[in-house]
Amino acid sequence: MAETPNILVVMADDHGQWASNPYGNREIRTPAMDYLARRGVRMANAFTPTPVCSPARASFFTGRRPSQHGIQDYLMEIDWPEKDWLAGETTLPQLLQGAGYQTALVGKWHCGRSWLTPPGFDYWISYQANQRPQRGLQRFVENGVPVTHEGFQTPFLTGKALRFLRERDLNRPFYLFVGYVDTHAPFADHPDRLVSAYRQAGITDMPMEEVDTTRGWARFVAPREPQQRLEQLAQYYAAVTMIDEQLGALLDDLEGRGELANTVVVYTADHGHMNGQHGLSTKGNATVPQNFYEESIRIPALLAWPGHFPAGQVREEPVDHLDLFQTLLDVAGCRLDPGFRAERRYPGQSYLPLLEGRPKAWRSEQFGEYGNARMVRTERYKLVRHYAPHAGVYPDELYDLATDPRETRNRIADPALADVVRTLDARLEEHFARYEQPERSAKNILGQPACNRVEPWRIERPA
Repeated sequence: MAETPNILVVMADDHGQWASNPYGNREIRTPAMDYLARRGVRMANAFTPTPVCSPARASFFTGRRPSQHGIQDYLMEIDWPEKDWLAGETTLPQLLQGAGYQTALVGKWHCGRSWLTPPGFDYWISYQANQRPQRGLQRFVENGVPVTHEGFQTPFLTGKALRFLRERDLNRPFYLFVGYVDTHAPFADHPDRLVSAYRQAGITDMPMEEVDTTRGWARFVAPREPQQRLEQLAQYYAAVTMIDEQLGALLDDLEGRGELANTVVVYTADHGHMNGQHGLSTKGNATVPQNFYEESIRIPALLAWPGHFPAGQVREEPVDHLDLFQTLLDVAGCRLDPGFRAERRYPGQSYLPLLEGRPKAWRSEQFGEYGNARMVRTERYKLVRHYAPHAGVYPDELYDLATDPRETRNRIADPALADVVRTLDARLEEHFARYEQPERSAKNILGQPACNRVEPWRIERPA
């Protein structure tokens, strides 16, 4: 590389892959995302390592699984024992700092107390206590100093990101991480100019489905009353468009100052989301036991770098945030010490060659975990195993995605698929035996520190 590229990562919260135009949704307006897909690469099979906020983000920042870094569920940051959850970890911004990058975090962190300094960032602004509401009085902490803002939070954060881009050291490449939360519940208080357009147009591409009561119980159910359902969807679609507008503002600023050509731009999400699919709302913790429905685990992943990534490319290989961690290090030319790499036991691999259109051997499985549950998914089959205290209480799961893409028939006990189960079980066990830390294993979940008061494996079913 003639010049070390800048890196811009925009990560939305709770943005399901299905809810964007580049991934086939024709009722939602996402022109900036469309632009990235046209100018760069769309990863058709991008997944989250775990379908809930904090562990997914920690996996992106550390390149390691929850059963390695130890964050198993979303972190409660208010009225909860203080803990340095990433103690002993080395983050992506720390590694990029060592490679000469000037680094910044704007928006959601959620890998520990937001008002404590996130490791590896030269500049940062995040939430003081709570990421809600979307508008009104907003409380942030900027480089350790409390700040407030009255109005919509997202344009305010975009302004902070733009200021960093304009005031940074121009003799160093930058790494800017922007975390927007518009697509997170509650689905309210988004700009009326956006919400009203979706209300008036109506939303027809989201049929209501029934909750599968055979696999466990639902914690978060989507509204069924037509007007409530339309309102929730209109708010969610407006949130996606709001984020898209901010992404566009960042792209325009970089282009206007001649820096877009040497900037790797990534748009992605921490995990997916359900808005009526399977009758549910939210993500992996919408049910007990935790679910790995496609809508929960599939995320957008759009990457562009003019002149380096062939425009309009679509890649089918399964990738996740563990791979993105390695890819961004590769893009930056950051070569890790072999001993350090071996000690970290990184599960991911760089897919930079795929982005550049070059051949590269790639895995055929995608692995996932959430607390006391694990998943392995191939192109056709998905196996989910549940461990204590859910083992024997709720059924394990096997779905044939080719014949049952909506995951409505659990085939775990089908004798005709016994060999499939054995093969996937062997792959699942081998993978986690290779990478996990035993004391942080899904099989030892009750022996680990609680992340919040309502972890799915610690709550009882309502009477």
